[in-house]
Amino acid sequence: MYIRYFIKIFLLTGVSVLISCNKNQDESDFRLTYPDYFPDPQYSFGNNVLTKEGFELGRALFHDPILSYDNTISCASCHSQAHAFADHNIKFSIGIDGKTGSRNSPAMFNLAWQSSFMWDGGINHIEIMPLAPITDTTEMGETLNNVIQKLHTHPYYQEKFKKVFGEKPIDSQKLFYALAQYMSMLVSDDSKYDKYRKGSENFTVDEEDGLIIFRKKCVSCHTEPLFTDFSFRNNGLVPLTNDLGKGRITLDKSDYYKFKVPSLRNIMLTYPYMHDGRFRTIDQVLDHYSEGIVFHENLDTSLIYIDKPGIPLTEIDKAKLKAFLVTLTDYKYISNPLFSQ
Repeated sequence: MYIRYFIKIFLLTGVSVLISCNKNQDESDFRLTYPDYFPDPQYSFGNNVLTKEGFELGRALFHDPILSYDNTISCASCHSQAHAFADHNIKFSIGIDGKTGSRNSPAMFNLAWQSSFMWDGGINHIEIMPLAPITDTTEMGETLNNVIQKLHTHPYYQEKFKKVFGEKPIDSQKLFYALAQYMSMLVSDDSKYDKYRKGSENFTVDEEDGLIIFRKKCVSCHTEPLFTDFSFRNNGLVPLTNDLGKGRITLDKSDYYKFKVPSLRNIMLTYPYMHDGRFRTIDQVLDHYSEGIVFHENLDTSLIYIDKPGIPLTEIDKAKLKAFLVTLTDYKYISNPLFSQ
């Protein structure tokens, strides 16, 4: 409740300043920027030349339900900026005809650094990532042919695609290029943690202690500064369904029940947690890692301590870890008008 209140106050007081900053942005210098302590991005745009107009086209498409079968569901329907582009704190997203999926919608930021997407890694390139939700029968339920037909007959998109890509007809590659430009520019790098890294802000004692505990017990999977190593791991959850995770893609038993390690940036905004949204609070997550892990033949070895599953954490450790995790919230990111519809 406190965080929601803070967000509301921030939006009321900060948006005008941010809008002013972005209005003054030099269009000739429109590029992907990030702190010097970030690694090099995975996505380099290649033949997809990044332009402000291309980004804006991708932004319009991301927020437009025209990509869905019945024109009711947009990408933004399940990926809300206010929640770091996760869903609206619901367990499973709602698609066309009120259908619900079986996995929690992941947050979206720093996607240019990812080499695979989805909880199971079933998509291996940002330029084709939107294909899955657009064609999934429980999400947007549309065909690419129909999407292209609708864009062809839409005056706004006729003009915008022509301006970005020239005279050639709209096709799926141009659609995915535009969306990739928008998604790649969704960079979250202005949390309190980032300001601490840049030397412009100090941590409290609890936050500092939490960082020390984090680096000792969590960082092997949630590697700084992106707070994920992008690996797939079995973290000792009791399977509640037959969702095999990465094993569903590879059909390899050694991948069963392994899911992508999510970034912890903006973690306080993106509940519920885990691939199936089973944990509502960060306290439940910390309890799982300290006392709730169950043994599985694929259980990640980093979660075994002296032959027993679990990471030893005292209640004081958990409180300090939580204090640190709060510092990963990027309020500028969730209110940046550059990313808004």
